[in-house]
Amino acid sequence: MIVLALKLILAHILGDFVLQPTKWVNHKLKHGWKSKYLVAHIGVHLLALLFLLQFETKYFLGILVIILTHYAIDALKIKYTTKKNSRKLFIADQIAHLLVLNLVLFYYTPYQIDFNEIFHPKALLLITLLFFVTYVAGILMRIALQPWQNAIEPKSKKEGSKSTSLAGAGKIIGILERLFVFTFILLNTWSAIGFLITAKSVFRFGDLTEGKNRQLTEYVLIGTLLSFGIAIGTGLLFQYLKTLDVFNV
Repeated sequence: MIVLALKLILAHILGDFVLQPTKWVNHKLKHGWKSKYLVAHIGVHLLALLFLLQFETKYFLGILVIILTHYAIDALKIKYTTKKNSRKLFIADQIAHLLVLNLVLFYYTPYQIDFNEIFHPKALLLITLLFFVTYVAGILMRIALQPWQNAIEPKSKKEGSKSTSLAGAGKIIGILERLFVFTFILLNTWSAIGFLITAKSVFRFGDLTEGKNRQLTEYVLIGTLLSFGIAIGTGLLFQYLKTLDVFNV
C-alpha cells in the first residue's frame, strides 16, 4: 500500500508542480478549459502515472479515473478562479486531487484507519501540548507583556514611527519558533535551538539598531526569551510525562 501511495503522490507532485511551467498556468487562466496547455498538463500526469506504475494493466482503470477527474477538477478551478479566491481554490483543488488519489489507493489496496491510536493517552498529550505551545502560549505572552507594550506604543507614536511589518507576522513568527523549538526538544537536537536563537538575533539586530529604542530592544529580548522558555519547558514536560505509566497503557 505504501509503495502505491508514494507512486501516486509522486506522479501528482511531478505533474502539478515540477513539470508545470508558469507559462502553462497563465495560459490556462486566460483561455480556460480550451487552453492547449491544460491538455498538455493532463498528458504529463498520464505519462508520469504510466511510468511510475510501470505500465501495469491492472492500474489502467485507476489511471483513467485519476486523469478524467483531474481534468474536470482543473477545468472547474480555472472557470471560477479570481484574484480574490485563487488561494482558497488552489487549496480546494489540491484536496480534491488527493481525495481522488486516496479513493484509487483504497480500491487497489483496501485499508482501515485505527482511530483508537489518535485517542491514545500519549497522542492526546502530544496534541494538547502542541495547541498549548502554539496558540495558548501566545495569548499568555501577550497578557504578560501588555504593561511593557503600553509603555512602548506611546513613545513610538510620539516619535512618529510607522510600523512597516506585515499584518499578523509577529504572531505567526512566534507560533513557528515555538513549534520548531518544541520539535527540536522531542528530537533531542539542542544545537538546532541555538542556531534558531542566533538566526533570530541576526535578523532582529538590524531593526533594533536602526530604531535606537532601548525599551523596544528590551521588550523584544523579554518576548524572545519567554517564547523560547515556554517552548523548551513544554517540550521537557512532554518528555517527562510520556514516561509515566498513565500514558503508556
